[in-house]
Amino acid sequence: MNLIYRIGWCLSRTYFAGYCRWRVYNPERVPPTGPVILASNHASFLDPLLIGAGLRRDIHYLARETLFRFPVVGALLRAVNSVPVDREGGGAAGLRAILDRLLAGGGIVLFPEGTRTRDGHLQPARSGIGLTVIKSSAPVVPVRVFGTYTAFGRHVGFPRPHRVVVKYGRPLYFTALREEAKTCPKPRLKAVYQQVADEIMAAIAQLEPHQDKETFP
Repeated sequence: MNLIYRIGWCLSRTYFAGYCRWRVYNPERVPPTGPVILASNHASFLDPLLIGAGLRRDIHYLARETLFRFPVVGALLRAVNSVPVDREGGGAAGLRAILDRLLAGGGIVLFPEGTRTRDGHLQPARSGIGLTVIKSSAPVVPVRVFGTYTAFGRHVGFPRPHRVVVKYGRPLYFTALREEAKTCPKPRLKAVYQQVADEIMAAIAQLEPHQDKETFP
C-alpha cells in the first residue's frame, strides 16, 4: 500500500468499526498477492470501501473517467488505485485498464449488477463482468455485503450508524469456459459471457454470514 492508500484504508476501518460495528468473514479466501477479481453485489457507495477495508492488501477500484479531469481529484483517485472507466464501465479503454491492472498482479472490485440496487435485493448480472473474466486469467472471489443498503442506500441522504457485514467466498476459476471461449463462435461467446456472470451472481447469492465464523480483520 502506498501512503495515501494506507491512510484511507485505516480511516475506512476506523469508520466501519466505530460507526457501523462491522463484521468480516473469510478474508483469508482472497489471495494475498497476485491478480484477483472481487465480484460483489452493489447496494451503496460504501461497498468498495468496505470490501477493501476487510483485506490486508491493496485493491483497485473503478471511478468515472470524468472525475480524473480535475487535477486534485484525479491525483487523489490515482493514489488510491482508481481505474478510470466511462459511465457504463463497458468501454474498450476501461476494459483495457482493468486487464492491465490484473496483468500487473493487482486485485480489482467489480459489480456484476452494474449499478446500485434500488430496493435492497440482488439484481440480475450483466454480461460485462463475464467478458472481463474470460479475457483475464485471474481467479474470481465472490463477495457479498450486507447492511450497506440500510446504512447508505439510494434512499439515504447521510450514512446511518447501521451494522455492515462483508463476506468473501471461495475463488472461482472458470477454466473450462475460458478454454471454450478461445475457439467458440461469436453467438456462443456472448452466451459464455452471460453464463459466467450468472454463475458469479449465484455464488454471491449463496453467501450468508452465519455459515462461517467471523474473522477479525
